Amino acid sequence: MMNDKDVDEILERLESCGYEAYTVGGCVRDTVMGRSAHDTDITTNALPEQIMTAFSDCKVVPTGLKHGTVTILKNNIPYEITTYRIDGEYKDSRRPENVVFTASLTEDLARRDFTMNAIAMDRHGNIADPFGGKADIADKLIRCVGDPVQRFTEDALRIMRAVRFASQLGFRIEEKTAEAVHAMKDRLKNISMERIRSELDKLLCGKNCVEVLLEYSDVITAIIPELAPSVGFDQHSPYHKYDVWEHTVRAVSYAPADNVKMRTALLFHDIAKPVCAAFDEDGRGHFKKHAPVGAEMTQEIMKRMKYDSETIAYAVMLIARHSKKVFDRIAAKKMMADIGDELFFELMELKKCDNLAKNDFVLAENELFDRLMDEGRSYIENNVCRGLRHLAVNGRDMTELGLQGREIGEALNEILNLVLEERLKNIRDDLLNYAKQRWQK
Repeated sequence: MMNDKDVDEILERLESCGYEAYTVGGCVRDTVMGRSAHDTDITTNALPEQIMTAFSDCKVVPTGLKHGTVTILKNNIPYEITTYRIDGEYKDSRRPENVVFTASLTEDLARRDFTMNAIAMDRHGNIADPFGGKADIADKLIRCVGDPVQRFTEDALRIMRAVRFASQLGFRIEEKTAEAVHAMKDRLKNISMERIRSELDKLLCGKNCVEVLLEYSDVITAIIPELAPSVGFDQHSPYHKYDVWEHTVRAVSYAPADNVKMRTALLFHDIAKPVCAAFDEDGRGHFKKHAPVGAEMTQEIMKRMKYDSETIAYAVMLIARHSKKVFDRIAAKKMMADIGDELFFELMELKKCDNLAKNDFVLAENELFDRLMDEGRSYIENNVCRGLRHLAVNGRDMTELGLQGREIGEALNEILNLVLEERLKNIRDDLLNYAKQRWQK
């Protein structure tokens, strides 16, 4: 986290050496919006060598001299200082081949992505805003600096940044910028999945994600083409009032904004509905096996998108079970045994989000899920058996009865199932007596 005092000292040091110095970009945008800024970028007309000389008494890291960036460490916090520059040709839709330093702040701001990010502020609070960024912020508008086609040609990730900012900030994308977003979406294929995934995570957690995901579904399907069949796919189901894509988007929005893993799982939870759809003689849609098929599809997509293994396992586990009926305490205990305590509660919350995006009569089921979660918490508190680890007998007991290899696991699972179904009590002597009668050789 930046320190305002450190930033002020850096700006003052540069000014005292005869240079211009400004904070720029997102930190200024957030300040104008009255939001707290988390990262600070500093720009100056001082050349990299002059920056290093000015801070010769500090730890200086020449992080990007080729592009004019020097990092100063103050109180172990890194602050990037970049020389005013004009970017050269972009050949990889990511970064310029070379840069040319300039003495003009306006020329530096002209290379930036959106007007709201092309505002600079000195330490006295004076604003440099040559492209009308403050007015666009006031109008809640995302507008490219200059020609949108040129900006997106330079760095195609700006397409994702535009829709991400629209979701996070609740802004709309200016008409010409929006036209370029739609027209140039396929250029996102030139961008690394790691960078795209980072923007997608932020988009999914934005307060305006529903409107953005609906209006810019073509951007999402450009990076995840497997979602394209969901857009406009009528479910013809009494449970649903939206097509598959709108249902998906609205379900995403009901998950907690700080739970990106759940929002990601919800983005993919019905991805297999179009491929699994079958319609009966009355025209009603049925989607058998869409959950396990969707889990398999999701695993491949998330691997391709370079998600970490924990997030992939989380999503696949929940998606595979999201349509499984959990209707009483026995089913709840079996689910806790299947996926563990923590994922059980996540699954219940995900199922509630799923229901909130259906027809109203389905919402009554959410009361059941709340009751089952209350019971689940009581099971944990009272150490009720809900898995092999809680069973009063173990593999050694089965070995002593003469069972070997696979027989041991099969026996323990049979006993566990009887305990979960409350047909046997989890009392050691009772379980041993059952096992002796059933398997002793």
